[in-house]
Amino acid sequence: MAKRDFYEILDVSKNATQEEIKKAYRKQAIKFHPDKNPGDKQAEENFKEAAEAYEILSDSQKRARYDQFGHAGVSGNGAGGFSGHNMTMEDIFSQFGDIFSDFGFGGFGGFGGGSRTSRRTTKGSNLRVKVKLTLQEIANGVEKKIKVNKYVSCDACNGTGARQGSSYSNCSTCHGSGHVTRISNTFLGQMQTTQTCPSCGGEGKIISEKCTKCHGEGIVKDQEIISIKIPAGVGEGMQLNVSGKGNAARRGGINGDLLIIIEEEKHPELVRDGNDLLYGLFISISQAILGDTVEIPTIDGKVKIKIEAGTQPGRILRLRGKGLPEINGYGKGDLLVSINVWIPKSLTKEEKRIFEKLQESPNLVPDMRDVDKSFFEKMKNYFE
Repeated sequence: MAKRDFYEILDVSKNATQEEIKKAYRKQAIKFHPDKNPGDKQAEENFKEAAEAYEILSDSQKRARYDQFGHAGVSGNGAGGFSGHNMTMEDIFSQFGDIFSDFGFGGFGGFGGGSRTSRRTTKGSNLRVKVKLTLQEIANGVEKKIKVNKYVSCDACNGTGARQGSSYSNCSTCHGSGHVTRISNTFLGQMQTTQTCPSCGGEGKIISEKCTKCHGEGIVKDQEIISIKIPAGVGEGMQLNVSGKGNAARRGGINGDLLIIIEEEKHPELVRDGNDLLYGLFISISQAILGDTVEIPTIDGKVKIKIEAGTQPGRILRLRGKGLPEINGYGKGDLLVSINVWIPKSLTKEEKRIFEKLQESPNLVPDMRDVDKSFFEKMKNYFE
């Protein structure tokens, strides 16, 4: 079943501001909140669907990729997105719970849903790094090893934050639940709101003695060499997601992701146009008139092509399959060779006499019957 359009899910236009998108998501979240629709599986699916739409549209980079490529641009690890339908309710409330907490909803509280409260799972922050690729690397795919400065799990306490041999105890404020609950009166009636415990930060436990190396955080600064497999066909500005390779989370939480931003190095001779490659070939007047075999560059090295006798300036030769591959797909682009005839600015006396003699030949006078009429249409459109 095809996914619905994210703008349609949130009922906003494609020109909607971030504030309008936030308000629209809050409206959908309240409407389909599981505590307001107990046992309603469709409402739960709608709730997750709205969370996925908001996750993409609230991020300017992901929104730009979605606007350009649709769902294919933000689905899976290759694009840095996630599927809201694969998220748990804890994931959604942990990431977006503040959006609608002001309306009487907490984590899994609100409307009497306090039985579903859970301890908070922390997540490390994402890291972004730029990777430069040559056209040849883009054409064939490549594996890169990069050194990243990041937070890693503390080896002295195995990421727990507690000194070896020390113990944990339940938080006295939330009694180990990680949340505190309060009753408030709103325009919808009396509501139960569940919020993160301020004493333990939602972890539900307190460390008796902190690790001396990480000071109870469970993470320390370090370097890591990470191997990244980059698929063929990526492009400038594209973002790849390496799950779990971002900053480590405090006290054994979920690691963040490593976001790879692709930068494309300019090729000295070839120009990229989507999956096609462009090359401007300059030939002499004699080569254009008599024909010749010339050598041109491609991604895989030099190849020879034949220039037919009488080749006109501006002709495009297409070398099929000599371009770049579709990312995660089939087929390749082409190499387009634009023929340009080089007119010398100065001649020797002998060369000048030759051309003056040739000028008298009727074969060198343009025959309008052989001229490509589309040229005049192009000129007409240009001046209009």
